[in-house]
Amino acid sequence: MRLDPASGWCDEVRHCPSPNFNERPLGEVSLLVIHNISLPPGQFGTGKVQQFFQNRLPVDEHPYFAGIAQLTVSAHFLIERDGDVTQFVSCNQRAWHAGVSCFDGRENCNDFSIGIELEGTDELPFSEAQYQALVEVTLELLSAYPDLSVERICGHCDIAPGRKTDPGPFFDWQRVRAALRSKESGE
Repeated sequence: MRLDPASGWCDEVRHCPSPNFNERPLGEVSLLVIHNISLPPGQFGTGKVQQFFQNRLPVDEHPYFAGIAQLTVSAHFLIERDGDVTQFVSCNQRAWHAGVSCFDGRENCNDFSIGIELEGTDELPFSEAQYQALVEVTLELLSAYPDLSVERICGHCDIAPGRKTDPGPFFDWQRVRAALRSKESGE
């Protein structure tokens, strides 16, 4: 997989453009935020996350959908349980994934972050395929954006404490950081 710096889109991933984005005020990418999502909650492989990020969620299909269908949100990437990667928004543009947020004293993290959703919940471990895909995507982002570093990768819970809990207690931060550092150093 390669990211085209001019367009902000990756090749070799599924593209599912979302209308829920706008321009970054400073053009800066210096933070990576990890999330989890499943729609309906706890169900995987439904295609409903893709519909949600495109404002096409079928409200009558599940009771949970009625409470979220009016939201206009997105992320840059979704990594499904089998490791498949979908991109919704160019990395050069601001996806609407963080909401009210603060990192390192700066508010509005959407302005300077990339959001990656992992298909999952706070109650279940993530799959091997998801970790492999996450490391691959993250390495490409680290290569493309010099202001981004392993130290500037956090969870939604870290930038919106008390409001968000994802990626949850089963996300293996140590594993991801070790894999990134190992690959960065050429091991």
